[in-house]
Amino acid sequence: MKQPYIEAGRITNTHGVRGEVKIEVWLDSPAALAEYPRVFVDGAEMRLLSARPQNRFVIAALEGIADVNEAMKLKGKSVFIAREDAMLPPGGYFLQDLLEARVVLEDGSEVGTLTEILERPASDVYVVKAPDGREILIPAVPAFILRADADAGVVTVRLLEGM
Repeated sequence: MKQPYIEAGRITNTHGVRGEVKIEVWLDSPAALAEYPRVFVDGAEMRLLSARPQNRFVIAALEGIADVNEAMKLKGKSVFIAREDAMLPPGGYFLQDLLEARVVLEDGSEVGTLTEILERPASDVYVVKAPDGREILIPAVPAFILRADADAGVVTVRLLEGM
């Protein structure tokens, strides 16, 4: 089920004395967060006054946060974006949209339910809970993931013998 908000990162620390925060970004790139006009922290909408990428982080100034003491209260909090603000290409989806999707083989037979997505350096890994309770780990690469339909909630895979 698609959620109205997407978890986009976490505030890891403050930056400077003017209330900027350092956000670890979980989108495709840190620069992607800067494209959103607003973010949500603890359910409160905040405008991004500025956001500059720094490695896999963004240094951001948030509306209503004027000093380091106010910024410190946000440390450790998750940052969300509104799905309606997302500029996804046609057929695009967020990884979160695949969670709880049915995972099937090319012939339609059931493999299980996608319960988790592990982000690894080489490729993501889909954790699938089989009907018998086993966990199946499937690399998220074209050789194994044939189709992912977030709207229908179905991921079609090809498995190797013994997986």
